Amino acid sequence: MPLVLLLPALLGLAFLLVPLIGLLAEAPWSTLPSRLFSAEVGQALRLSLLCASVATVICLVLGIPLAWLLARADLPGRGLLRALVTVPLVLPPVVGGVALLLVLGRRGLIGERLDLWFGFSLPFTTAGVIVAEAFVAMPFLVISVEGALRAADPRYEEAAATLGAGRWLTFRRVTLPSIAPGIVAGAVLCWARALGEFGATITFAGNFPGRTTTMPLAVYLALETDPDVAVVLSIVLLLVSVVVLASLRERWISGLR
Repeated sequence: MPLVLLLPALLGLAFLLVPLIGLLAEAPWSTLPSRLFSAEVGQALRLSLLCASVATVICLVLGIPLAWLLARADLPGRGLLRALVTVPLVLPPVVGGVALLLVLGRRGLIGERLDLWFGFSLPFTTAGVIVAEAFVAMPFLVISVEGALRAADPRYEEAAATLGAGRWLTFRRVTLPSIAPGIVAGAVLCWARALGEFGATITFAGNFPGRTTTMPLAVYLALETDPDVAVVLSIVLLLVSVVVLASLRERWISGLR
């Protein structure tokens, strides 16, 4: 490899890896087990796992039909609709939190009616955390499932239709099994993104221990009070990221081929 390419490549690699190596080097390994199983860390971890899992279920229920609509339905302005769906990918999470607050807050367009009619308020609750995480994570699922739908062979669905299967039966028995790997990959990415969400969560749901303090928020708080706890939580999130990437590696490589 020419030196003019090798040197920037090594610098780029170091730029990406050195901070992660530094995180592991500064970890309090001697006290890691006790800190990892402390009440503070356990509370944030349980809340994060619960909220990320529920948010992923919501994304699956809403995102799969949305991906089918983008991939198969002949709609005018479908390109614009696809662009709007993927806006949360590039939108700063804090801006997403502000948008949710203006719509679902107590004085928001929808939140005001929810509070008035049902006495129900989403901001600064655990449900608010789930909504914020689902908002920022759903595009990952939609993109993955839409790609799987576009790559699927439509002849199987056509064959099912000629045999008398209805649209819903064809979708359940033919389409869903054929795009299952895309759904799994999208769900994993969606769950990981929800688990690491910070900006929209702290803006829309606040930071209340035991109720809205997820692991990223706990890292932010611990940096000011107990940096070792922040490092422990960061390592947990790093391990989750590595596991997600490792589980999807074969799918990405096969996709590139």
